[in-house]
Amino acid sequence: MFPASRYSSKAHRCIRALKTAQGEHAAPPLYTTLNRRACSSVSTPRITTHYTIHSRDKDPRWEGIEMERFADEADVVIVGGGPAGLSAAIRLKQLANEHEKELRVCLVEKASQIGAHTLSGACLEPTALDELIPDWKERGAPLNTPVTEDVFSILTEKYRIPVPILPGLPMGNHGNYIVRLGNFVRWLGEQAEELGVELYPGYAAAEVLFHEDGSVKGIATNDVGIAKDGSPKDVFERGMELHAKVTMFGEGCHGHLAKQLYKQFNLRENCEPQTYAIGLKEVGLDYTNPYLSPFREFQRWKHHPFVAATLEGGSRIAYGARALNEGGSQSIPKLTFPGGLLIGCSPGFMNVPKIKGTHTAMKSGMLAAEAVFPKVTAEGLDSETAGLHAPEYAETLKKSWVWKELHAVRNIRPSFHNYFGLYGGMAYTGVFYWIFRGKEPWTLKHCGLDADQLKPAKECTPIEYPKPDGKLSFDLLSSVALSGTNHEGDQPAHLTLKSDSVPVQRNLAIYDGPEQRFCPAGVYEYVPLETGDGMRLQINAQNCVHCKTCDIKDPSQNINWVVPEGGGGPAYNGL
Repeated sequence: MFPASRYSSKAHRCIRALKTAQGEHAAPPLYTTLNRRACSSVSTPRITTHYTIHSRDKDPRWEGIEMERFADEADVVIVGGGPAGLSAAIRLKQLANEHEKELRVCLVEKASQIGAHTLSGACLEPTALDELIPDWKERGAPLNTPVTEDVFSILTEKYRIPVPILPGLPMGNHGNYIVRLGNFVRWLGEQAEELGVELYPGYAAAEVLFHEDGSVKGIATNDVGIAKDGSPKDVFERGMELHAKVTMFGEGCHGHLAKQLYKQFNLRENCEPQTYAIGLKEVGLDYTNPYLSPFREFQRWKHHPFVAATLEGGSRIAYGARALNEGGSQSIPKLTFPGGLLIGCSPGFMNVPKIKGTHTAMKSGMLAAEAVFPKVTAEGLDSETAGLHAPEYAETLKKSWVWKELHAVRNIRPSFHNYFGLYGGMAYTGVFYWIFRGKEPWTLKHCGLDADQLKPAKECTPIEYPKPDGKLSFDLLSSVALSGTNHEGDQPAHLTLKSDSVPVQRNLAIYDGPEQRFCPAGVYEYVPLETGDGMRLQINAQNCVHCKTCDIKDPSQNINWVVPEGGGGPAYNGL
């Protein structure tokens, strides 16, 4: 329950309905007439029924439906219960206690439990944790396995080339801990609750709210009780509004609200496009062959003799996938705007050669809290906008060890895009990082959006992947079953399409349907039309593990990932 407000009784009824909304509704087939083209038919079935694409204002099925939303007030609202959001919440309450101030901090998280959507390697660098909670060992933080050895290798088809990790290179892990990040995030949540932070897992932030002056007012959680065909069920209930003086957005990599804010406030005007990888193995999403399947590359990688020797005799117990920011400092957008700011992996603070972003994400949340606290607790603060603006956050972050660390490695990732490829990038890293520590007076650029890198299928060779053996390598659907993924089946697909005709007319026709390969959960597949005349895209939204790869890699940029009903998605149980 959200705590009582002036809407308390109605709000509580709304929240109860949000938790219990269930029902069934048959979805009639909808069709849109199109001109005949290659790989398509005259009529294309409507795929997207989500209200963000098809307005409810023009839908007669929504006439007479109560659309009032109930609101609650907080000092600070945080979107996302990951390392950044929880660190910001903890630091805010620490400051409130130190200064004996009343401060209401509310955090919403789309996963059913704190940590349930968290997925990482993870080798945790404890720098930020030492600053945030110095007595973390005494408090029982789940950091129990210190790193004892590093092995860095280049794998050929059957052999490996050992690469020495020279002193000072970012790949060294002395002093770090091997952790299950979901367990660590759950522990952070416990620390936050002890300090009085209000945590609301199972509530997905679906919409950014704005004041009349254009500043951010807060967020709204998603509506529930909508049938798959987009019509209201008998148990339909509007989401809740949470208003705040400042809203922090820490949704993680490629957050769907952050995407809206980039456009609303032109936050990416002066930075490079973000570039990504998908976290099965570090398979960069800037690859060019549309026939490449990250999932199958991962399965094949496990059969390399050097890797197989470690895995043989083990049992597969879980599976997951998540996109990662790899753009570095040159891809970080403007971080602040009236009424809000971006923290953690949402803007992208991952140190690419370290393959670590948890410590930098945590520090960004802490710095944001320290910038925001004096403003939200000040009496009679003169603000130009209704939503408070805290540009001090970006200024202090650029003076912190986070920026120093990211600036030093800024050229390593783009250096691999050269004529000599892998070996050219390694040579650049060896000379300009190991010797000069990233102090070269230039900053290399990336190749552009990952979505623009795919070549037409006719220019590429199909990749033949070996069949999984059921011991080291496995099929996709049995893997997804181990992710614990679950969504309410009778709701509009949260993988929305700006145009239902684009998948067949462009993606299938030109790129041979790459979404059926780049998705690591089997969400997208092309199937024959019932008439037998052409193909259609089928979206199996229940399989979605919330990795955001489709939104990133779709060559047409036609897919827009939005939140499903709160609580849906994977259940990683401490991965």
